[in-house]
Amino acid sequence: MNFIHIRESFLAYATSLLLMGCGATTLVSTPVENIDTVPLKVSELSEDQKKSWGHADLVSDTIPGLSLDRAYNEIIKNRKGKTVVVAIVDSGIDLEHEDLDDVLWTNRGERPNNGRDDDGNGYVDDIHGYNFLGESYNEQLEYVRMLRLGIGDSAERAKARLKLDQEYPSALQNKQQYEQIFQVVKNADDAVKKALGKDTYSKKDLIALEANTEQMQQHVAVLTQMFAYGDSIPSVLEELTKGIEYFTDQVNYNLNKEFNGRESVGDDPYDISDLDYGNGNPKNRVDTESHGTHVAGIVAAERNNGIGMNGVATNVELMSLRAVPNGDEYDKDIALAIRYAADNGAKIINCSFGKSFSPNPQWVYDAIKYAASKDVLIVHAAGNDGNNLDQLENPNYPNDHMFSNSEFVDNVITVGALTSRYGSEMTASFSNYGSQNVDVFAPGSDIYSTMPNNEYDFQGGTSMAAPAVAGVAALIRSYYPRLTAPQVKQILMQSGLFSKSSVIVSGDAAQATTFDKISKSGKMVNAYNALILAESFSKGKTTLNSNTR
Repeated sequence: MNFIHIRESFLAYATSLLLMGCGATTLVSTPVENIDTVPLKVSELSEDQKKSWGHADLVSDTIPGLSLDRAYNEIIKNRKGKTVVVAIVDSGIDLEHEDLDDVLWTNRGERPNNGRDDDGNGYVDDIHGYNFLGESYNEQLEYVRMLRLGIGDSAERAKARLKLDQEYPSALQNKQQYEQIFQVVKNADDAVKKALGKDTYSKKDLIALEANTEQMQQHVAVLTQMFAYGDSIPSVLEELTKGIEYFTDQVNYNLNKEFNGRESVGDDPYDISDLDYGNGNPKNRVDTESHGTHVAGIVAAERNNGIGMNGVATNVELMSLRAVPNGDEYDKDIALAIRYAADNGAKIINCSFGKSFSPNPQWVYDAIKYAASKDVLIVHAAGNDGNNLDQLENPNYPNDHMFSNSEFVDNVITVGALTSRYGSEMTASFSNYGSQNVDVFAPGSDIYSTMPNNEYDFQGGTSMAAPAVAGVAALIRSYYPRLTAPQVKQILMQSGLFSKSSVIVSGDAAQATTFDKISKSGKMVNAYNALILAESFSKGKTTLNSNTR
């Protein structure tokens, strides 16, 4: 599983602060098409806009959202649609969350908690989905597992060894740096609170503080700069804590060659025929296992209930398939989860995960083909390495092309991430891209959604862009249920907003290119346009083009 941590610029700057602190020197039926004339937004987003920017309309709000609110207000209105089951293959969902509990898929052929497979689908007590991880949570990255078990060919293992030799020392160093930076900021915060005689303070309070000693001057300098990375020092300390937790997990679990996170599950994860494992409780196991809950809320959190936030789609039932640990997912779990979803009524599967090594990719490819045979659309996150996926040295699993020049299925759509800043910075710096291997872009940076225990928070990644697209796909399949998965994919790609504006990729201005060249469609998904095209195509007024530009 990919994790979007604190920006590299923050770490670099915070490191310099560490050195200083240590004494070193210092229209309802008319689709929107031409957007290159849309003015850039000059004002900061309001608090409400920050929480819902992904639903905004680019033309009216100058924010590159899905035009979702416009779609509801001008097209959907009070129309009744059919229920669509969306499977969330992820880290599990908080099944009791106040904004999700009424939109869960329920297997009505199964009686809860009786220890029997009542419906005969091969899974016991699978009321809201299935848990393929058992009680495990932390895991290694796949290439570390390959080294531990000695699997894969010699070339792959050599590549894995080189990667581990680079990444483990880097993770250890980052962990230590974050811990040191945290302590510098915490010491400065404690000193300033004592000097001000208050537990909370603003940047204005800090600037007004008379720093009579060199040490206090350093404390004030550190904290003043920290206000550039958060609205308050507690929020900065929280982000630093997340960084410490992330790199600690890398050192202790993800990159630890001696760790075996699967031991408690009891199966052979490299034997696809070993099926008697897991359980019927696909709920997150710990509070920090929040990824699946966040993704689920983006797709279909209860709309207009007066709490939390609105999901993209109405008329959705969410199927929870817990298959993505705190580390890399197993090919076996993903393959079986996709097949479970296809066999149990899902019409869309959201796959917000990915990895660069896969010892058994054919298991997943076969599952994707199986889903295609069942007319299931798979929405996959492009990944968060800032890489061009068209380059062979940047493999990303799963995919729909098996690293060939053509797609082997037509039911997979791969999604890159947008930020809320229309213009040169609208492509998220972390997002993978590729004119052949990424299909579309959608809002994915700093997205507000559901978290375990009835909480809400911001997370960012292509993991957040994919469920936005899955939600739009669910809207299409709800109001136009006769459309096939390939047709829905084509509508999403063909109806998006096209732009030839220059954008920065990988956070590197030297790699700037035009937006139309970083995905196959050259477009950002637009719910308003998608519903217009779906309506027109359904009535035979429009054809779908294989050329989506």
